[in-house]
Amino acid sequence: MKGIADTNQRTKPLFTSEFLSLCLVIITAFCNVSVFYSFYNYLGIIEIPVIWRGFLVGLEPMAAFCLRLFVVPWLHGRNAYGVLMLSMAFLIIVSLSYLWVRTVSGLVLVRIVHGATFVMLTSAVISLMVNFIPQEKSGQGFSALAIATMIPYAVVPSAAEALMPYVRTAADIYAGVSVLSVFSLILMFVLCKKITGAIRGMDNVLTERLRLQEIKENFQAHQVLTFLLGILFVYLAHSTYFYFMKDLTIYMGVGNVGVFFSLTTFTMIAVRLLGTILFDRLDKLKLLIFNLFVLMLCFIILPVTKNLMVYYCLAVIYGGSIGIAFPVLNALLFSASAPRMQGLNTNMALFAMDAGFFLTPYLGGILIASGADFKSVFYTASGFVFMCLILMTMLLKREERPILL
Repeated sequence: MKGIADTNQRTKPLFTSEFLSLCLVIITAFCNVSVFYSFYNYLGIIEIPVIWRGFLVGLEPMAAFCLRLFVVPWLHGRNAYGVLMLSMAFLIIVSLSYLWVRTVSGLVLVRIVHGATFVMLTSAVISLMVNFIPQEKSGQGFSALAIATMIPYAVVPSAAEALMPYVRTAADIYAGVSVLSVFSLILMFVLCKKITGAIRGMDNVLTERLRLQEIKENFQAHQVLTFLLGILFVYLAHSTYFYFMKDLTIYMGVGNVGVFFSLTTFTMIAVRLLGTILFDRLDKLKLLIFNLFVLMLCFIILPVTKNLMVYYCLAVIYGGSIGIAFPVLNALLFSASAPRMQGLNTNMALFAMDAGFFLTPYLGGILIASGADFKSVFYTASGFVFMCLILMTMLLKREERPILL
């Protein structure tokens, strides 16, 4: 059965209307997250007590982290389209609700629903998308997916800042992003027959709900577990950069963190664009091992950098290495997964992302509260990358190579 599925997939192009439309939905979903870069500041403007602000900011990713593990096993190819459409409709309502909800209790409810809606939407998209990625083009497919998740973070904050003088508060911009959701909802409605028809035309074995025993056996597979742990370690490291890079820059007294972020983000996008051409032509596991070594060095060198040029060069090197790490890890996980498990495992990679961005602020906070400096936080992040490097090196030595590396 697997051989037949693989043979059929080899005749399929990657960039079909179904795949590209699902990428657009992913962009929309992440626009609805990246626009909240200013949410802490907005809470101060509407006079939410300081004690509640951090909690409300973190409540959306916390809800996503807690819910995704329960949602993923329930989703499959047959019900994912309906879940996607319902989630998109809820996302529009949630985005608009920020216009009038200004109390702590109301915002608690909105943030929980927002996080739940984001999880349902992205998980449903992934459950559909993996069915349109040919096995031998996994590197291209996950590079494209990674670019789709990065575009909002590169564009939305600067666009929102440009619009800020022309709106009453940031809530107008939060609500305005719902226009993208409306557009995506219409697009998915137009493509309904094409997407659902393609799913119905696939083998039932690939699209029906997973059984508990299958899920258990999947997580007992050595390669799957290794790649998922590797993804978690890299997200723990990357979220350290995301949350603490500004504090480290202030601590070191060198460079502009805004420029650092911009250089990193655009390098990540450039590398992932290049990856859509190159990743499937290279030995992904060896590429990943070399890349992890470079990434680990970035976390070790950054805290001791005093030279401005070195500081900005590290931004480019970091953007390139992290830009390679995630799509290659996801492609390796995809290739190592049984066809029925590809949607589940790709969503579990998103769960690892949720875990990294949820846990890192607390882990870093504990280190700082115990008397450590920001250098120690970044050295700890290098340790996470080192753990992933060990796992991948052991995998290479065992010669347990995923299909179609």
